[in-house]
Amino acid sequence: MSEITTKLASRLKQLRQEADLSLDQLAQKSSVSRATLSRLEKAEVSPTAEVLGKLCAVYALPMSRLLAMVEEGIEPLVIAAKQPVWRDPENGFVRTSISPPAQSLKGEVIRCELLADQSIEYDQPSLAGLEHHLVLEEGELEIQIESQTFNLKKGDCLRYQLRSASKFTTPKQVGAKYTLFLV
Repeated sequence: MSEITTKLASRLKQLRQEADLSLDQLAQKSSVSRATLSRLEKAEVSPTAEVLGKLCAVYALPMSRLLAMVEEGIEPLVIAAKQPVWRDPENGFVRTSISPPAQSLKGEVIRCELLADQSIEYDQPSLAGLEHHLVLEEGELEIQIESQTFNLKKGDCLRYQLRSASKFTTPKQVGAKYTLFLV
């Protein structure tokens, strides 16, 4: 396993313990199986974006903040080669924290890539009401938020506050590269 997976496993266990939750209680609250949670905390498997989203929702923590917690200190200048990258092993989703979050700062910039013919579903937001500005840089992307569906093409920007489930889907022939600004 990678160093980030090992650090993430330790942080997930620490969050569960700080919340005073057993594995069974966390499984019930997150809809992630107890076995999967145990394997994640032991760094036997790397979490998917969907699983991290479910866990972040339980802890009311943006995913980018969770990932930043496993990185060493935050620098005001982060050169491209040192920007933290996380990959979802299940669907090839790549997430780069362009501006890693700091506890005292709110805004974050994230670069994302989702391969063609892939879908990521989040049952609930990690932090309800967080404002998103999504700019599609390349490809096509369908985003479902509540009962609305948005079909984005290159250059389109979708601004929304996330309060419920969401789904990101790419068509069969083309993936999507986008920049996400969180405020």
